[in-house]
Amino acid sequence: MAPIPKGGTVAVTGAAGFIGGWTVKRLLSRGYRVRACVRDTGNDSRVGFLKAMPGYASGRLTLHSADLDNDGCFDDIFRGCHGVAHISHVSNYEDHRYVERVCNHMITSVNLSQSVTRVIVTSSVAAVMSEMDLEELVRRPVLYEGRYPDASNPKRTPSSQGYSMGKLIAENAFAEAAAESGLWEAITCCPADNVGPILSAHQKDYGPWQHNIETMLTGKYDQNWVYRPWFPVDVRDNADCHIGLLESIQVANAERYIAWSTDAVDVADICARIAIVLPELSFAVSEPVEVHPDRLQAREERYRSNWAGCDLRNDRIRAVTGITFRSFDESLRDCVESLLAVADITPVVRK
Repeated sequence: MAPIPKGGTVAVTGAAGFIGGWTVKRLLSRGYRVRACVRDTGNDSRVGFLKAMPGYASGRLTLHSADLDNDGCFDDIFRGCHGVAHISHVSNYEDHRYVERVCNHMITSVNLSQSVTRVIVTSSVAAVMSEMDLEELVRRPVLYEGRYPDASNPKRTPSSQGYSMGKLIAENAFAEAAAESGLWEAITCCPADNVGPILSAHQKDYGPWQHNIETMLTGKYDQNWVYRPWFPVDVRDNADCHIGLLESIQVANAERYIAWSTDAVDVADICARIAIVLPELSFAVSEPVEVHPDRLQAREERYRSNWAGCDLRNDRIRAVTGITFRSFDESLRDCVESLLAVADITPVVRK
């Protein structure tokens, strides 16, 4: 399939979210027409920032109410679009029949459109590296697009690994449907830990990484609860990756691409970094609080050692999009400043 035309029309699901909002903003800046899909166009606490974008005033950006749980909600929206950036989350990743149903009704809308030629499916690095047995990271330490979690582990179930498994269901459903259609293609983007500036106050609570930075600013600083460093991607770079995959002539159906900088940032260092990147803030750095009980500390150290031995790759996404990823310090600085300016967070300052 050909890439979407420059200046074409793109539907963005989950447009009120952190990644979705930035994807809308970056598409507009590149001259595209955007149909922003949100749950409720009248909820200005969540979509007001979209209505404030210049493209909305001119009509180049339009807002559309679409609840993923309702079959057919995208039929009219996708009709006439050239591309779809499917960024929205489902409401329950543990119910895999439900995940399949949502995928199927969205695929039906793509097929009915007769105009969409490329869909970018937002998955996650969880679909690459989320393991029930973290010793698997020692056996297969290279984290790249061809790696998948060990599906043979009997502990990998919808209740324990629902998110990772649900993302893989979506990846496969769209790729298989596109191959069957022959009229469009599905490309998967697997983002890592999104950090960067929020566009609306509600976004501070919808995504763990900016929320963790918020709690650091307010003096609550838990040690790493997922055993691993942060593997960051600036949310603006992530949006550009999605757009680059819509535009690229070097991608093909069913391919997946990881969006991350390949940095690995120790959570114990992040709070102190805030004071370094923004010395003007007079920020009072807190000591991290270890949330794991003493009896688990030996296991925790082993798990962190496993993560530290991983080899992160982003060769593919850089090759097909030409993207250069921002530094974590830039993402952290801009995230903090947006939390102060957009969400009115009051940081703890030195006495």
